[in-house]
Amino acid sequence: MTPAEGQIESKPPLQVRARRWWKKNKWFALVVILPTALVATYLYAMASDQYVSEAHYLVRTQGGNNPAPASGITAALGFGGGGGVGAASEAQSISDYLTSHDVVQTLQKKLNLVRLFRRPEADIVSRLPVENPTPEFLLRYYQSQVDVYYDVDNGITTLKSRAFRPQDAYLLTRTLLDLGEQRVNEMNIRGFSDAVALSRRQLDEAERALTQVQAQMTQYRQSERDVDPAGSAQAQIGLVSRLSQELSAARSQLQTTRGLIGDGSPQVEALRQQVRSLEAQVNAQNSRLTGGSGTIAAGLGGYERLRIQQELLVKRYDAAGAVYEQARQNAVRQQLYVVRVVDPNLPVKSIYPKRALTVLTVLCALLVIYAIGWLIAAGVREHAV
Repeated sequence: MTPAEGQIESKPPLQVRARRWWKKNKWFALVVILPTALVATYLYAMASDQYVSEAHYLVRTQGGNNPAPASGITAALGFGGGGGVGAASEAQSISDYLTSHDVVQTLQKKLNLVRLFRRPEADIVSRLPVENPTPEFLLRYYQSQVDVYYDVDNGITTLKSRAFRPQDAYLLTRTLLDLGEQRVNEMNIRGFSDAVALSRRQLDEAERALTQVQAQMTQYRQSERDVDPAGSAQAQIGLVSRLSQELSAARSQLQTTRGLIGDGSPQVEALRQQVRSLEAQVNAQNSRLTGGSGTIAAGLGGYERLRIQQELLVKRYDAAGAVYEQARQNAVRQQLYVVRVVDPNLPVKSIYPKRALTVLTVLCALLVIYAIGWLIAAGVREHAV
């Protein structure tokens, strides 16, 4: 027998070598090789391609305030300011809304999410597992397929939608953007109403009070049959003053005539009659002006009170109008709108599943687990000896 033949005969058969290897590396195969092989088999043989459509947007106010502090790219874009805190909170609220059950219900009505996530080409592990999911289950699956990330550094929100068809991913992202803009418009309407509600109510109250006073003044003019009571009072005062002057002149003329021609003259008697007539007129006009409750002075007091109220209410109405206009302008400046930084794309190549990266990650994680277990087992054996 030659040495080569002896070596061939002494070499153990393949089955024996396999049993020895399995006995020596059983736990390595069970913990590392087998799970990695299963994951690789699923990813490369069964897993369906998934396409991602991505869009970027930011929420701004009419005043141009940025939702983030003015630093870095924020300053380069020209954003920033004290009013940005509100815009930032609104942008975050929009992000939260796009992953809420309200949006899921709306998308189910618009796009039929269940059908979209249960396409025939979807594998059994990746697709929505049930045909009639509960709202909570559908929300959890939707949140695993849609990612909304708000970057506090630059205020830009990144929206990613994943689906089993490129058109589905694009349609889902575009619809989400439309829903976000619709929610911003709803917030604008509600915010505008809330901002101007108080000033508008004050303006309406001032207008009603002014209208009531004007109605009372009109009623007073109709009851007194006098369009301008203040003007009538001035005219009456002027009449009394003129009659008083004429009476004074007539008395002076009477005294002069009596001194020249005596008391028995017909001219003197005529002057006496003129003086008595003027005295009667003066007394009558004075009585009409200030003689009692029905006089011009008594009525003028009520009219002047209404006129003063009218002047004060006009000032109040003007002030309320100015406050309302300022509140309206401030509300307009705080109106939000969505700026589409990057429109949704129609994907061409699938991004998920990341097969090589996933297999490598699983392999590394299992190697770490195996190494930790091996160290623990070695330590136990060493202490047992």
